[in-house]
Amino acid sequence: MGKPALSVIIITKNEERNIRDCLESVKWADEIIVVDSGSEDATVAISKEYTDKVFVTDWPGFGAQKNRALDYAQSEWVFSIDADERITEDLKKEILETLKSPACAGYEVRRLSSYCGKFMRHSGWWPDRVLRLFRREDGRFNDNLVHEKVGVKSKVGRLKGHLIHYTYRDMETIINKINCYTTAGALQKVNKGKRGGVFRAVMHGSWMFFRTYILKLGFLDGPEGFMLAVSNAEMSYYKYIKMRYIKRES
Repeated sequence: MGKPALSVIIITKNEERNIRDCLESVKWADEIIVVDSGSEDATVAISKEYTDKVFVTDWPGFGAQKNRALDYAQSEWVFSIDADERITEDLKKEILETLKSPACAGYEVRRLSSYCGKFMRHSGWWPDRVLRLFRREDGRFNDNLVHEKVGVKSKVGRLKGHLIHYTYRDMETIINKINCYTTAGALQKVNKGKRGGVFRAVMHGSWMFFRTYILKLGFLDGPEGFMLAVSNAEMSYYKYIKMRYIKRES
């Protein structure tokens, strides 16, 4: 028997800097689905060079948007990838070989991420296993506004290959992501009845710096390890500060 058909799903917004390289790394798949949330750059046009299954819609949050992409998929198996990620040649070969005789309903892959041009081997960023390959009928994303995850109904295995993740390319990107993710994260926690505040912000921010830089050996990543620890601290700090004001305004 040959391998089951594979769909790759991608959600985008203003990703012209990333999307072509991402699509190049998955163009071998049987089906590529791109769900865009109103890009103002060339993201949609570039995507249409690789697939005719490009859908433009509103933005309901990361989890819900990925479920929309999943609903468009027609293949037995799905691989979810972000626009700033790339499938390596080794991972491609491993996926194709695995799908010839799959033993699990889903598979985690390792993700090697860069921070301001440096690939991080510590700081809690490696091996960073994420569930990305799964049988379509067995998988579904949660409804998180940010930091969404896919769950499957049965056994999950692990692949040896890894994704390349070009996140946080420069300081402007870092600051923009901190603002975006902390707003979504704060709203998500408030909706679950969690409380923010200055004291909680300081405590959580301090803990995140200590966890990243000391416990997760971020100091071994050099200057970028320190910068990442500060970014993580800021992410946590601003999330809890924003929770305070969201709660006050509600």
